Amino acid sequence: MYKAFSSFVALSLISCLSLKAQTAAPVIDVQHYSFAIRINDDNDVIKGEAIVKVKFLKDAGSFQLDLVKKNSKGKGMLVSAIKEGGKAVAFMQDSDAVTISTKVKSNSLHSYTITYSGIPADGLIISTNKYGHRTFFGDNWPNRAHNWLPCVDLPGDKAPVDFIVTAPDHYGVIANGLKTEEKALPNHLKLTRWAETAQLPTKVMVIGVADFAIDHPGDVGSVPVYTYVFPENKEAGFKNYAVATEILPFYIKNVGSFAYKKLANVQSKTIFGGMENAGAIFYFENSVNSPGIEELMAHEIAHQWFGDAASERNFGHVWLSEGFATYMTNLYLENKYGADTLKKRLVGDRKMVFNFEKTRHTAVVDTAVKSNYMQLLNANSYQKGGWVLHMLRRKLGDSAFWTGIKKYYAKYNGGNAYTSGLQTIMEQASGQDLKQFFHQWIYTPGHPHLGITYKYEAENQTVTFQIEQKQDMLYEMPLQIALGDELKTINIKDKSTSIIFKIKERPYTVTIDPNVNLLADFEIVKQ
Repeated sequence: MYKAFSSFVALSLISCLSLKAQTAAPVIDVQHYSFAIRINDDNDVIKGEAIVKVKFLKDAGSFQLDLVKKNSKGKGMLVSAIKEGGKAVAFMQDSDAVTISTKVKSNSLHSYTITYSGIPADGLIISTNKYGHRTFFGDNWPNRAHNWLPCVDLPGDKAPVDFIVTAPDHYGVIANGLKTEEKALPNHLKLTRWAETAQLPTKVMVIGVADFAIDHPGDVGSVPVYTYVFPENKEAGFKNYAVATEILPFYIKNVGSFAYKKLANVQSKTIFGGMENAGAIFYFENSVNSPGIEELMAHEIAHQWFGDAASERNFGHVWLSEGFATYMTNLYLENKYGADTLKKRLVGDRKMVFNFEKTRHTAVVDTAVKSNYMQLLNANSYQKGGWVLHMLRRKLGDSAFWTGIKKYYAKYNGGNAYTSGLQTIMEQASGQDLKQFFHQWIYTPGHPHLGITYKYEAENQTVTFQIEQKQDMLYEMPLQIALGDELKTINIKDKSTSIIFKIKERPYTVTIDPNVNLLADFEIVKQ
């Protein structure tokens, strides 16, 4: 998701819920979800029937699905029945999970139908848009799906999903996958069915229900691209969202095939600037007129590969989603507007990383966060993660870098990865040992602080550099220095490094890291 807009302030008001399903060794692996959701215009109560097909990973007498129970304030879901094969199954519901009693064997497949209803406490945002029209938008990241859907609400358990939405017939409905059915029902109702066959984590399973104006700006290969906006924003929305047809080909060419059957870009009520729901990206209300819409869409569309199709195993490795989307956006913009655009963005990202470290000193892979995953939406996961990929690209070279990226996506498309998986693939693609690189940039907090002293000696026609690493842990890194038009590279690994360059004349400029390739700060003294 994208957090650079004012709507992101809402994050500080959201607390993520603890999860009971699958917190230890998993008991089940969900094979498929089917969610039938009924909504109305009279109140905020939804009626749901979920069919959850599971494979048991061990012998069990019970298992759990995450679902927030109706509380004293009247928010939450109340389960009225659970059945298997038409027969009632015993269950117990507590504050945020349903325990289902069932005696099963390892590797057996079972399908359970859960009937429930209630007012979502979160996850499905029932509201009005800025024009006063009623809307319903799923907004599940990171683990808010179980406010309205019984599920295993963790990124490591992915499954295909169907949504069958019954709503007043004036609404349009968008969801993951392809629309497979739409029919009129009595009493001015309409049933709409969407089916997604790809493996999804619950964080990107959604529906959007509103009065929409819909456009089809084009196809990218076999992928149809759609625009869903509020009718009042039809002109601006159709024009500005159409840039998606320019962004999609860049990622397909450089990363791999698009994992989904369509791409819909949707004006919505998400609390984020943008939310990368698979094949149905939701953007904040005012995005249709935002001057940064291309950057925003490039970020969210990148997530379709990184975060959606190839997902992090757990939220401690969320940089595999957000860092990738950040850097892929930079690469798309570099490709379209030139290298100076990339440099400018990297300079800004570097400042954000350094400012964040003043408030929270932690590594990019942050497994210490166990519940409030919103705090992982920070400059470490986004900008530092992106910077790590930039330095990796420079270390490996473009050919090996893109080869590794393609292989990473090919391996984990439809699955989940740890950072170690990325490291292994990049080592294989490049033939380089990347243990030290990942240790210092991903698993260690902070960054290098370099004290650089240099002196020109006319009689010897030399420039002497003295470089000191001022931080506690020593990094191994290349430092580029431009002496006028001549570029020099110094490989640094010790506490103190001295080097003398022979030059023909006094350099008219001395520039440290001229191409913006090192995540470090510099204290420079000319003698």
